[in-house]
Amino acid sequence: MPLTLALIAHDKMKPALADWAAENEVSLKPHKLFCTGTTGGVIEARCPSLSITRLASGPLGGDQQIGALIVEKRVDAIIFFIDPLSPMPHDVDVKALMRLAVVYDVPLAMSRSTADLFLKGGLLAKD
Repeated sequence: MPLTLALIAHDKMKPALADWAAENEVSLKPHKLFCTGTTGGVIEARCPSLSITRLASGPLGGDQQIGALIVEKRVDAIIFFIDPLSPMPHDVDVKALMRLAVVYDVPLAMSRSTADLFLKGGLLAKD
């Protein structure tokens, strides 16, 4: 059964998320993918076979759009590659998104290793 996944990355982490998506393109292909704007563009350029719905850029409301999808129970999992070493001008939005993921019990991977665990654990396996 296809899932709905949110893919998000901070600026310096967009290439890493695009690399991860390219390495796992076959596993991601059957799923519905929502991305914040710029992240979606980077992943689309790297993985043209994926069907991605691009929302606004994170600082321009994309994080809130993903949050709304969580509240509406339209997101099954989130992969959010954060950059822990750079200041985030929209840190409040990121914290709100993380809080909603916990409140609504949505799996949240914040690094390559946790995203890989989604795959190894079968979360993204085709049924």
